Amino acid sequence: MIKKMLKSLAAFILVLMPFTELIQTVKAANTVTLTIHYHRNNADYTGYNPYIWEVGKDGKTYPFGETTDDFGKTAVITLDSTATSFGFLILIGEDWSTKDVTADRFMDVTSGKAEIWLKQGDPKVYTTKPSLDSTPLPQLGEIAVKVHYHRYDSNYNGWNMWLWQKGVEGTANPFNGSDGFGAVLNVNIKPNEGITELGFLVRLNDWLAKDIDLDRFIDLTREKDSKLEVWLVQGDSRVYYKLSDIDLSPKFLNASLDDRDMISVKTTIPVSIVNNKIEGLTLKNSKGAIIPIRMISVPGGESNATSSSFSIFTQSALDLSEVYTLSYPGYKEITVKFGGIFNSDNFEQTYNFTGELGTIYKSDSTIFRLWAPTASSVTLNLFTSGDGDFPFIPLDKVVPNLEMSRIENGVWELEVLGDLDQAYYTYSVTVNGVTNEAVDPYARAVGVNGKRAMVIDLEATNPSGWDQDTYIGLSNNTDAILYELHIRDFSSDPDANFANPGKYLAFTETGLTLNGSKIGIDHLIELGVTHVHLLPTFDYRSIDETKLENGSFNWGYDPQNYNVPEGSYSSDPYHGEVRINEFKKMVMSLHEAGIAVVMDVVYNHTGASSDSDFSKIVPGYYYRYGADGKFSNGSGVGNEVASERAMVRKFIVDSVSYWVKEYHIDGFRFDLMALHDIETMNAVKDACEVLNPNVLIYGEGWTGGTSTLPKEQQSLKVNVAALNDIAVFSDDIRDAIKGNVFMKLDKGFVNGGLGFEESIKFGVIASTQNEQVDYSQLKRDTKSYYATSPTQIVTYVEAHDNLTLWDKLLLTNPSYSDEDRMAMHRMANAIVLTSQGVPFIHAGAEFYRTKGGNENSYNATDAVNQLDWLRNATYQDETTYLAGLIQLRKAHPAFRMTTTADIKANLKFDETTVANVVAYTLSNNANEDEWDSIKVLMNANDTEVSYTLEKSGWVIVVDKDQAGLKKISEVSGKTVTIAAHSLMVLVDSNSYYGTNWALIILIASVVVVGAGLAYYFLILKKKKIV
Repeated sequence: MIKKMLKSLAAFILVLMPFTELIQTVKAANTVTLTIHYHRNNADYTGYNPYIWEVGKDGKTYPFGETTDDFGKTAVITLDSTATSFGFLILIGEDWSTKDVTADRFMDVTSGKAEIWLKQGDPKVYTTKPSLDSTPLPQLGEIAVKVHYHRYDSNYNGWNMWLWQKGVEGTANPFNGSDGFGAVLNVNIKPNEGITELGFLVRLNDWLAKDIDLDRFIDLTREKDSKLEVWLVQGDSRVYYKLSDIDLSPKFLNASLDDRDMISVKTTIPVSIVNNKIEGLTLKNSKGAIIPIRMISVPGGESNATSSSFSIFTQSALDLSEVYTLSYPGYKEITVKFGGIFNSDNFEQTYNFTGELGTIYKSDSTIFRLWAPTASSVTLNLFTSGDGDFPFIPLDKVVPNLEMSRIENGVWELEVLGDLDQAYYTYSVTVNGVTNEAVDPYARAVGVNGKRAMVIDLEATNPSGWDQDTYIGLSNNTDAILYELHIRDFSSDPDANFANPGKYLAFTETGLTLNGSKIGIDHLIELGVTHVHLLPTFDYRSIDETKLENGSFNWGYDPQNYNVPEGSYSSDPYHGEVRINEFKKMVMSLHEAGIAVVMDVVYNHTGASSDSDFSKIVPGYYYRYGADGKFSNGSGVGNEVASERAMVRKFIVDSVSYWVKEYHIDGFRFDLMALHDIETMNAVKDACEVLNPNVLIYGEGWTGGTSTLPKEQQSLKVNVAALNDIAVFSDDIRDAIKGNVFMKLDKGFVNGGLGFEESIKFGVIASTQNEQVDYSQLKRDTKSYYATSPTQIVTYVEAHDNLTLWDKLLLTNPSYSDEDRMAMHRMANAIVLTSQGVPFIHAGAEFYRTKGGNENSYNATDAVNQLDWLRNATYQDETTYLAGLIQLRKAHPAFRMTTTADIKANLKFDETTVANVVAYTLSNNANEDEWDSIKVLMNANDTEVSYTLEKSGWVIVVDKDQAGLKKISEVSGKTVTIAAHSLMVLVDSNSYYGTNWALIILIASVVVVGAGLAYYFLILKKKKIV
């Protein structure tokens, strides 16, 4: 631990430094200053910042200033650059779904400066301060749009444009002319009401390829006299409105290191290759030394050719820690970037490190280890605090910045003597001649806002009794009942009397009530769920932990430090040890209540892209990239992590293993799990099972966009059979129950949709193979089974994403009474809890949770997101009903079968012709259930249905109003009335009252056989045969 003495010593050394360095600020000739003024109508700028890039390069987010003037927020950004044009977007973090204006926009730099004004929702870039008059833009008339498109190889065969207006399906538009610039498209556009931009993609044939894999937009407000002319250039995302802005001079488009001795090059103009050489082409290192080139190769393999795409092979392997530049007469020099080298077997074999990374702490020394194979140097920076300029100087050193040494497999290491507990640190990593300060990806503790890692004595963070805390183990996935919950939502309701609202410690508070109803952890116990699924609790970017009094909210799907608890949920985000201790107290409290803890993890992408710690340490390695060299965006929020690479896979496996071991986590929900390759997911499961054999792992079996990872490698729901007992969410039963989540007014089975019977049956059997289901009648794109067992399916109807079930019903059934909608809501959750698979409940579903119609409340206020505990008191009957269904499911394994064979043998659907009715029987003491026969009846009609049973003698335990294990009534004869919008569960009378005829018959058979054998032996004995 850093003692006060050490802090004082550090300060003393600073004070007594013999001289201070005079810093002189000189405006360099190669800097530009960009000033952006931004106005939002509601003056809420929370999270919004400009994302800026130099044309042709990666971008990053820059913050607006703290103050607001009469126009709005202002950002002043100074960059080291000689560029004359910069692209920009206004968005939250690097979440591409939050763009203010969809189109990429650009600002031109004159004399090293650019100043622009922007208005919310207005695509126009103002170069003088505009009026804030809210007068709507005039309706645009028909516009003659002329698009010029240039390809460097002049080959336009098959290329066309896909055009669309917002809210309208797009259309294919072939180029219909040409000029000296290239292909030309002339098209007349009649903008719909309120439309000011035209979306487009340039594509090859019918989506064989895209020039830029990015939705782009033409600003229609730039029209003049009903005409608009734009220019597009291959590989350039910018939309040009002036021909003079375009530079078509010869240049290198790309130079990427694809193997230790191979550089792939693309140019705008083809160059001549003679005898596998290019005269004048020169490769140099950072010292100016010329690197010998062995040969030049073109895709066709010819030794003499003219090509704009070729590969350079060097005489010897290149040093990955060096900076290489490529030059050619008449071309601007280009720096060689890392490319396919990271996918090569050579790289993986050379730099695959299997040892421990991060900090290895002991009370007398700490070892620091960082994997940075492409770095030319790494420096360890030590601090006494998580923020501020307070360097920490170890007793055996004289400076706080310590050079590290390269060891094996691309790892850098340094051992520092002394007790460094609670010392903060960063790394300065130099790659390609550029030095960036980064946080250790393996950091186990951080300071405020996660800007510095912290050395930590983890044992000292354990609460009293932690050594006795252990995992909550269940035999099978299907034994779990998941309850999805956001930490802040749980206790931020101001009407509730939590002492720690919005914090980890709220889970330790017991004995709380509101209007006579239990709240908090006592409510969870009363409800009976087995697992609490916590939305992201690792350290994420979007909340400023220094301004928690502002009540900022976020779901947390923007990861920053994967191995550290989020600071905004702790009582003190400044001291890294506090959040760790309080997180452990939360876990221990839930475990003491018999509730397992599932973490929602987001390894598929990071909150930052080009300026993430991954990118700063090993640029280009941790992410997937498209053919254009830009981040692949399968997550939909700007990047996707390359889990298939050895050291990325190691990081993910090490991270989940750490959470299981250090924090006693019982399971994980993987966000956009299909972005992870199958091999990595199975490695995750294998590693976790070593620590906790009953670990539960499940995830979203889809992506958030198009990924460069081949589909056969993706952990898609249709590939779930290749996963090792890992479950996927069933969007099939979700949408079958309530309607498509992406179509607000679409209805499902419970709220008036027609023809959903087969889809409901498919959900009941957990997406497994079964001859009783007509797969051709399924409503979603899925037309076949994909699960090999029910343990692979998470059955649900709502989650944090999209509208809550209650809000959906308000939209789809506006003319129905609240009573009817409550019945639909109750029926929907009853289907989930009586179906096979792993049931999943959205927190607050037990009291008709509403978010006021907000379908994407990721950064909405507490008023929108919080659990309204008054609703729990108001709708206590619904909580009791759901608790009864949970009690029923936990008591009867027939609802929790673990194999497809068991379902086929023991679950039989009735052949009913009544529309909107599904009925089935669980028989044969299914899954060793004490009840022989259980009948489930569903009626989604607006009126009651009289249903004829196959036999008499049934006891009702679930109906429209009650649920549980107790008898509600008995069925008289063979006919039962199913109320409108309800689910019923019936049990055969003999089982319910304890007369198990199957068991009696079995015992009787044994008795009879035994008596027969005894008689037989008696006869034999009389005849003296035995």
